[in-house]
Amino acid sequence: MFNSNSAHSRGSKYSQVRSYSDSDSDSSGDNIEDDDFVQREIRQQQMMMKQQDEGLEMLGQSADRLSQISMGIHEELGHQNKMLNEMEEDLETATENLNLVTRKTKELIQKSGGKRNFIIIVVLSVVMIILFFLVLYT
Repeated sequence: MFNSNSAHSRGSKYSQVRSYSDSDSDSSGDNIEDDDFVQREIRQQQMMMKQQDEGLEMLGQSADRLSQISMGIHEELGHQNKMLNEMEEDLETATENLNLVTRKTKELIQKSGGKRNFIIIVVLSVVMIILFFLVLYT
């Protein structure tokens, strides 16, 4: 590799390195090393592509699961909206009925002589119930 004869004859400490051409026998070793390097790089890239494909497959499965979950949520929200609408209708009906009963009660109180007579009737009714229980249990 080094030309040792010329280095010693000139008295120089270093010698000139001989240049190699493609036709030299050592270049075939370089080509083999280059081929090995290229093959390693190709295998490495193939492994990376395989890992990326696996990652994309997992991502696709996750997207499918999310899609199924979101469809389930959508259906559940639809059912709950329907139930809420029915409940709202029932509440409106109950409110109307309560307003009707309240109005009728007010009319009854006014016809019976006002609040004073109504309070007297309620108090006498409570007294009568208490007396009934006292008679029953004694």
